[in-house]
Amino acid sequence: MNIDRRHFLIMLPAAAIAWKHVLAGTPEESPNYTMTGHWWSMLIDIPKCIGCGNCVRACAAENDVPEGHFRTWVERYHVTDWDMVNPQVISPDGGKEGFPAVPEDAGKYFFVPKLCNQCTDSPCTQVCPVGATFITPDGVVLVDQTYCLGCAYCVQACPYGCRYLHPEKKVADKCTLCYHRITKGLTTACCESCPTGARQLCDLKDPNDPIHAFLKTHHVQVLKPQMATGAKVFYNELDGSVR
Repeated sequence: MNIDRRHFLIMLPAAAIAWKHVLAGTPEESPNYTMTGHWWSMLIDIPKCIGCGNCVRACAAENDVPEGHFRTWVERYHVTDWDMVNPQVISPDGGKEGFPAVPEDAGKYFFVPKLCNQCTDSPCTQVCPVGATFITPDGVVLVDQTYCLGCAYCVQACPYGCRYLHPEKKVADKCTLCYHRITKGLTTACCESCPTGARQLCDLKDPNDPIHAFLKTHHVQVLKPQMATGAKVFYNELDGSVR
């Protein structure tokens, strides 16, 4: 989509108004929620993930995700002793219905759930020409679809492949960390549906959140640390072959 200078200048004030509204206070549906009192992230415990697809299905149902697109998905990695650099990666239909049986051969198999990394220094917000993509005061990257132009700049800029253009709305869409839920004191749909606790919503501003002790006692990493995006989705025991 081409954006001429006149259109760009017209849209800037509208984006500024939207951003001002977000900063003005708490979400209208959650009057007791204080944005500045939280800094949201997620912990994914790789050894606990069984690839059941519950999280993918729950996300799709909760957020009305269009068929063939995903706000979260699960990949299965197969790493062999003779080729630890180039793993085999599959994600049939985003892992929504689970995975085929594992063949009896050498190497190891494990599952890696993926979603928007809620970056502190997100490339997507930097390239959006009208400010439709923004970071809330509590650390969640959102898209104001009423201002989105559908230019797909943010889709191309995301190093994690976590964004897509909605096929009907023609605007950018992605994981919102179930913002409509967490501002009401609930956890995300994917965390709630996980039978093993492989996903945990975390509040880095809460001194009593178990995430602080976990980060000190476990080998936790983020995806593509070389991108320096300030990703806030933390992975426990992430294999070096994961890309």
